[in-house]
Amino acid sequence: MPRGTRRTSERGRIGPFPVWGVIVAAVVLVAGGIAVAVAGTGDDSAPQSAATPGSGAPRGSGAAPPASSAAADCASSLVAKMPLEAQAAQLLMIGTPLSSPLGAVQSIQKYKIGGVFLAGRSSASAASLREQIAQLQDAARQGGGLALQIGIDQEGGQVQTLKGNDFPAIPTAVSQGKLDSATLSSRTGEWAGRLKGIGVTIDLAPVADVVPADVGKANPPIGGFERQYGSTPDPVAEDVATVVTAVQGAGVLTTIKHFPGLGRVRVNTDTSTGARDDLTTVDDPSLKPFRSGIAAGSAAVMISSATYPKLDPDNVAAFSAPIVTDLLRGKLGFDGLVLSDDLGAATAVSSVPVGQRAVRFVKAGGDMPLSVRLSDAGPMTDALVAAAKADPAFAKRVTESATRVVRSKLKAGIASCG
Repeated sequence: MPRGTRRTSERGRIGPFPVWGVIVAAVVLVAGGIAVAVAGTGDDSAPQSAATPGSGAPRGSGAAPPASSAAADCASSLVAKMPLEAQAAQLLMIGTPLSSPLGAVQSIQKYKIGGVFLAGRSSASAASLREQIAQLQDAARQGGGLALQIGIDQEGGQVQTLKGNDFPAIPTAVSQGKLDSATLSSRTGEWAGRLKGIGVTIDLAPVADVVPADVGKANPPIGGFERQYGSTPDPVAEDVATVVTAVQGAGVLTTIKHFPGLGRVRVNTDTSTGARDDLTTVDDPSLKPFRSGIAAGSAAVMISSATYPKLDPDNVAAFSAPIVTDLLRGKLGFDGLVLSDDLGAATAVSSVPVGQRAVRFVKAGGDMPLSVRLSDAGPMTDALVAAAKADPAFAKRVTESATRVVRSKLKAGIASCG
């Protein structure tokens, strides 16, 4: 059924469920039980499927499925063996141009960073990209180091990093939002499978921002590029859950972004200062897609660099403990990996010294500061280490975040205790 039809009519439904779904469920119950896949339990070495009714984290509740005790213990054990400098370095995801990704090898070996962001656009073949990513991983693993989280922006439309014969064009999120759930799931899984095939471990997607219809393209970062799945929270929440499930089912971690939402701002944080959302509150309906993505088991959430005066009048979200720690960690119950939006080239944070951008993000409760600039590896590592040596409380935060980073690597299947 076309998505628009499904969303404008409630006929043929019992509560939130279609009649046929209720009938099927009843038949299964009578036959002897329901097989339920529980997200976030069992083996945490690969991405988990979305929580289902009865799994302990109903879709839309906002409660993140807990990591398995085995994975948590493994991550803690691996981090405990690291000196403070190595723990701090694990927190960083640093960009390298796709035109010359191997230019990051020296920084990877020198700083032992935790992740690499493949920046720019490329039409290179899958075979070529696979070989270069493997070389990046080899550089990271030398001397017993951990593999890298390899991140990429592969949303669709104008935000599609990989293109060409091996990576066919992906439609905008606006167009994806018009697909029925089954089609969206199958197509998303196919796109994600191509990323998995070359060694990408985490997609910095899907976008969970809601762009109201009366804002539309006047919203430069999201609406201007049709990166939103819709203009109201409910359909966006449904699509985000579908995409998270499909991408992680294909073996690639997801990152729902840009918390707590960029859909209402009138300024792009990449190119300007002053992006602000004067409406979002702790109970805002626009948070529903983030709750849905968390309940679906998304491995990561990305924090925006806009300001939200009703949540924190003094700091951009990436530097805000009320937003990252109190709202995302506390109220929404997310204990997975928290990444920043770009803290390198982004104009929104340009007034803060480079190293302190990483420190302030981690202090606010974030885990993985991201910079698109390779040159930021040194200043950010040095600042994190210096702050941790000067402040035991911050050193504890570094250890906590390093443990989440390592836990995400276990979930991606690129680290183990075996």
